[in-house]
Amino acid sequence: MARAASVQEFLSRRRIAVVGVSRDRRSFSRSVFAELRRRGYDAVPVNPLGGEVDGVSFVRRVQDMDPPAEGALLLTPPAVTTEIVKDCAAAGIPRVWMHRGAGVGAASAAAIDFCRAHRIDVVEDACPLMYLPETGFVHRAHRWCREHLARRAPNARPSAPA
Repeated sequence: MARAASVQEFLSRRRIAVVGVSRDRRSFSRSVFAELRRRGYDAVPVNPLGGEVDGVSFVRRVQDMDPPAEGALLLTPPAVTTEIVKDCAAAGIPRVWMHRGAGVGAASAAAIDFCRAHRIDVVEDACPLMYLPETGFVHRAHRWCREHLARRAPNARPSAPA
């Protein structure tokens, strides 16, 4: 599936596991989680340490969600992403988004290969805040830069077609 279709398909789903939401209030992951909730998504925070965020209890694994998620947004270090996508496959989650903002992001080659081998639709190398309708200027600018400038940069990481 082309990137634009994968993005649209993911964002059209309402029940999303947000894996890697931090218990630290200052974490960017908390901002992403809060924005999804503000926009009406049934975003469920996933953190193996448990606890709660903004009055919502964490589930420890995506397999513990009831009802199950329609998609999983991964805000995890690449070193654990492969294990998380295996959990997503076990839970029957058909689509994942491997977040990437300004840092290295959640994606790893092994995780992407696993998703493709198990027919899990994957979005990588982007932040969902860049694609939400009526998103802020910073996120729109980030999207434009990611989609237009990265293609022109020498040695740029190849991205999926838009």
